[in-house]
Amino acid sequence: MSAIIKLLRSAEYLTSAAEFSQCPADSGVEVAFAGRSNAGKSSALNTLTQQGKLAKTSKTPGRTQLINFFQMDEQRRLVDLPGYGFAKVPEATKLRWQRALQTYLEERRSLTGLIILVDVRHPPKEFDLQMIEWAVHHNLRSHILLTKADKLKSGAAKSRLLEVKKQFSNYPELISAQLFSSLKKQGIEEAYKVLDLWLDAKDNATQPNADSSDPA
Repeated sequence: MSAIIKLLRSAEYLTSAAEFSQCPADSGVEVAFAGRSNAGKSSALNTLTQQGKLAKTSKTPGRTQLINFFQMDEQRRLVDLPGYGFAKVPEATKLRWQRALQTYLEERRSLTGLIILVDVRHPPKEFDLQMIEWAVHHNLRSHILLTKADKLKSGAAKSRLLEVKKQFSNYPELISAQLFSSLKKQGIEEAYKVLDLWLDAKDNATQPNADSSDPA
């Protein structure tokens, strides 16, 4: 089993935050998953961690209403951010979500990368573009998962991928993109390579031996 898969499979629920002040200690590194409501965010998290019920999935958009933290070890976390878009909740609740999300993105020092999930059947929408523009502005790496790739024929899916790559070609060091399908397990290895780089999984795999041999 590769180091990154072992690390992801060890993920377990840590805590949820309705406000930024409720987030766990800002240390180590974490990768956050963001996306429009019903873009397949929770399904992607479950697929990549090989845990069917780590993140709650629902056919009702807006189910993820909190910032949910999943711990892999003492220094590494995955974060499931509130879905943005058309959640059927009061406007005041939407504004509260937006404030918590904005503060998290702007102030969370341990945030090392952003996985942005976009339904491949549609071009990136306003909220997706805002998220990507924010990441570029803050020099934060972003990897776009074009989800539900199984819903399109292969040629159409590849064309959408090329469109998205061209759209953000001015930022090759900050933005990457791929096709992904939780249902068909498509694109998992490519996503693992990104997470392996961002989470430095190999360091995690060798750390115990290094500690045991280190003189007191």
